Amino acid sequence: MLRCKNGALYTGICTDVHRRVSEHQAGGRKAARYTRQFAPIQLVYDVMIGNRSLALKVEKRIKKLPKSKKELIVSQALSNQRLLDFLKLHE
Repeated sequence: MLRCKNGALYTGICTDVHRRVSEHQAGGRKAARYTRQFAPIQLVYDVMIGNRSLALKVEKRIKKLPKSKKELIVSQALSNQRLLDFLKLHE
């Protein structure tokens, strides 16, 4: 998750976190429109999920959470298993 200058938490998936954050920070064609609009951004949470299919499901679930629950994930720096358990609890 990235924190944008407006305080929002942007969620996405990738195979190389540091490369992707650099792309968002550069603000070029490869950056998401949202992060270009609300740059600068800062990486505040990342977790390795395992496979793309599960990562996409987790991303979708996180995006549906209210900001307060996203902030909880960030503040507790949940491990991948704790994140999956947290998302099951908040279905």
